[in-house]
Amino acid sequence: MRTQVIEHPLVDAKLTMLRDENTPSAVFRQLVDELVTLISYEATREVQTEPVEIVTPVAPMTGTKLTEPRPIVVPILRAGLGMLEGMSKLLPSAEIGFLGMKRDETTLEAVTYANRLPDNLSGRQTYVLDPMLATGHTLIASINYLLERGARDVTCICILAAPEGLKNIQDAVGDRAEVNIFVAAVDDHLNERGYIVPGLGDAGDRLYGVVD
Repeated sequence: MRTQVIEHPLVDAKLTMLRDENTPSAVFRQLVDELVTLISYEATREVQTEPVEIVTPVAPMTGTKLTEPRPIVVPILRAGLGMLEGMSKLLPSAEIGFLGMKRDETTLEAVTYANRLPDNLSGRQTYVLDPMLATGHTLIASINYLLERGARDVTCICILAAPEGLKNIQDAVGDRAEVNIFVAAVDDHLNERGYIVPGLGDAGDRLYGVVD
């Protein structure tokens, strides 16, 4: 497993605004969109391509296109849905799948409640969107779900991560597949409730409001 922190002054500035408790939901959503596009630029650096012959208004040339089958982007509901547009700007031709997972606030384990994915992901590059990598249980469950369907190249795009969660994923995934994690920052630790510190609070609530 490889973890890469995106170091860029624009990422740092937008992340600081995102963390601020006074940032309203509308601005929060816009910042998430912008951050995901910046992170995804690096996360897609190894997207699979192949040569293609085209003709410009001046001359023939050999260009580049994405290979088939197309990559698949998998936002983890509900907070990951707020990251989808930022990713789609870079990969508009990618297919979209969905995984519905929520954290049991007592056990902190991930519970799957919905999925919309192809049965066979063999040979597909998969990009998982989830803003907060806290305990890592949600991403572990998501990665396992994708591996069971044949995926062997999984890239996770997150905004924040905790060291505990990164270790849990490393321990759980091992060498079974190529898993890459791209984040804007790795924070200090998790608190007793499993929240990232200093973090930015509950990303889903800040994107869409509190759901009772």
